[in-house]
Amino acid sequence: MTIVETPQSRCRVGFARADITPPVGIYHRMWGAALHDRATGIHRPLTATALWLEALDGSARQLILGLDHCILDPLEVQSIQAAASKATGIADSDIRVSLSHTHGSAWMSRSRSHLPGGDLIGPYLDAMCQTCANLAAEASKSAQPATLVYGTARCSLAAHRDLWDAAGKQFVCGFNPDGPADDTVLVVKATADSGETLGTVVNYACHPTTLAWENTLISPDYVGAMREVVEGHTKSPCLFLQGASGDLGPREGFVGDTAIADRNGRQLGFAALSGLEILPRPGTRFEYAGSVVSGAILGPWKHRPTDRDFTAWQTRSFTVNLSYRLELPTVEETQHELAKWEAEEAKARALNDTNRVSECRARAEQMTRQLVRLAALPVGKSYPFAVSVSRLGDALWVFTPGELYQAFQVKLRERFPQFAIVVVTLTNDWQPGYLPTAATYGYGIYQDVIAALAPGCLEALLECVCREIEAL
Repeated sequence: MTIVETPQSRCRVGFARADITPPVGIYHRMWGAALHDRATGIHRPLTATALWLEALDGSARQLILGLDHCILDPLEVQSIQAAASKATGIADSDIRVSLSHTHGSAWMSRSRSHLPGGDLIGPYLDAMCQTCANLAAEASKSAQPATLVYGTARCSLAAHRDLWDAAGKQFVCGFNPDGPADDTVLVVKATADSGETLGTVVNYACHPTTLAWENTLISPDYVGAMREVVEGHTKSPCLFLQGASGDLGPREGFVGDTAIADRNGRQLGFAALSGLEILPRPGTRFEYAGSVVSGAILGPWKHRPTDRDFTAWQTRSFTVNLSYRLELPTVEETQHELAKWEAEEAKARALNDTNRVSECRARAEQMTRQLVRLAALPVGKSYPFAVSVSRLGDALWVFTPGELYQAFQVKLRERFPQFAIVVVTLTNDWQPGYLPTAATYGYGIYQDVIAALAPGCLEALLECVCREIEAL
């Protein structure tokens, strides 16, 4: 091999950024073990980042809105899409609302409006929706011809998070030093024809769960410090897109110390910069330049212009029907469990047993969330799982809802090594929740216990996505 091609896309690109930090005092409880309800302060601001992509001939457009939130109800996502569509003229179906999944954000669901600080949720969501519409308009108006250049780096922040606790004879959700962890950091640099860096994209799979129940501050978790590092160097917006992180989390996490979240973020930020720094100039390829006689016979390589066409643009949006698991709990069973734990919590409070109160609140919260999940699942024997795959030049952008295990992105990149593949989960919906590998089921692992879909669904989804990519 004497030529190395770098994946690239040619299109119109626009970035825009806004602050979407909720007010202090808003309902904040994201963790069952948390004893607080309201946010007491702000660690780092939450942001919304818009990326506008448009074919050079104007025949296709796509808007990606990256939001620093953990989960949003489907109606909120639909409201954001409708507002952005109205502001720009782009179809709702071409808008991807992708969440960073930070667990340090406030819980933004109007269903929690009756809880302490919940009265602030509705006004906040209404304002954020308008902010997203304004961002979409700004990004579309600023779009200009540019080249996206793709590269990869490596980062050991993400670790396998299914650990066998021998003493407790159970699996826990925590750092497993022996488990596999995809360390791929996919980076994208958007360079205008003028040479200006318009923005960057960092696509990495790792739950933003550095900060947990002890943290009372609104926070983007590690994503905030990562952006600070990258943006400080490139002087342009950095969009973070969460990969297939269902079984991946920070090596050091579940803490209350924001300094650890910042340290995790800098680790990823420096890794991303290493990948961005080695990207070649747009429109070039790396070629063997022939031998040179020196003290040795040397073989230099040079970056030279390429005449390859990077403007290809195709999108396929489709639905994969994935079967529900047979033992899916019922609403009645869940309500019974909820009532039981609420009664246990009342007893523990009467005895001033703080540890027991924390456990009971956590168990009750699990049942509350299970009711939310059950209510959101469409009636029938299967879940209509919506996927969008876009080919932009040498790259594939794959958007899915839910929380997929890392195997999805690993296998996809193995099957199509000729493409740079951006895998973005938690897009347009967080349902149907986790999609573990078939081998994970039956061991009592957290992601398996709460999964709504049957074993084998992740593998079936992967095959369907591969067929659609081949059809492109």
